[in-house]
Amino acid sequence: MATYGGIEAGGTKFVCAVGSGPQDIRDTVRIPTTTPSETIGLVIDFFSKQKNLSAIGIAAFGPVDLDAHSPTWGYITSTPKPGWAFTDLAGLIGRALKVHVGFDTDVNGAGLGEHRWGAAQGLDNFIYLTIGTGIGGGGLINGKLMHGLVHPEMGHVLIPHNKLADPYKGHCPFHGDCFEGLACGPALLERWGQPAEVLPDDHPAWALEARYIALALHNYICCLSPQKIILGGGVMQQPQLLPLVRQNVQQLLNGYMHTKAIEKDIDNYIVPPKLGKQAGVLGAIALAIQAHKIIQ
Repeated sequence: MATYGGIEAGGTKFVCAVGSGPQDIRDTVRIPTTTPSETIGLVIDFFSKQKNLSAIGIAAFGPVDLDAHSPTWGYITSTPKPGWAFTDLAGLIGRALKVHVGFDTDVNGAGLGEHRWGAAQGLDNFIYLTIGTGIGGGGLINGKLMHGLVHPEMGHVLIPHNKLADPYKGHCPFHGDCFEGLACGPALLERWGQPAEVLPDDHPAWALEARYIALALHNYICCLSPQKIILGGGVMQQPQLLPLVRQNVQQLLNGYMHTKAIEKDIDNYIVPPKLGKQAGVLGAIALAIQAHKIIQ
């Protein structure tokens, strides 16, 4: 059985794993995201001790450069993460370990993992959205990961913001009150003075959060017509939130999308990740498998 490395490169921690899928994880490590040199050095040290790696996949926070013809392919680019802007991630790791690297966004990676082993199996078109420290989206269109001029930045779409009802100015350093600026985890903390995980189930934060998420999903549904929407990330761990999001999506669409999936079966249309908290690192392993197949 082939052995693959997976790196879920997050703004808080890097999760590294070795294996070939959900039932075959042979070794893992969590490395705090500090400086690029320290973090990448620890990643290389972990994988250098593994034997017979066929390829490594990296699912990274971004923005990132995915253009294979670009001199900065594999870089984290204009990130607000202090010290990480324009960091060569894939190139440094690939050269140090002498393996081929599959590289994509964290959300595209998690989406690929869900397509291979999770909630999106058998689908050609779907969205994977993570709502946590930031908000990002990806997935597949016609069976291929979403790429283009750069890559999807679904967290930075603009959504209606009633400043009388919600005077919060927004958290995003680039756009203020874009979707991420209004609905990410740090926005909840700044707006309400408490982190999401300690807010009561009946706190008004959840009705507002569900509305903002549903407004974004309305736009994605109308533009991309996904067969399924998978919602992951730390904020979505609140059990009362997903039903509220589904109700708001139905209300906003108002019967326009005449389809059973939305009108009758929305509980199976907007869903949590089947791979749970492992979606990111398993997605990175799926990127490694994909990269290995391309070079064979």
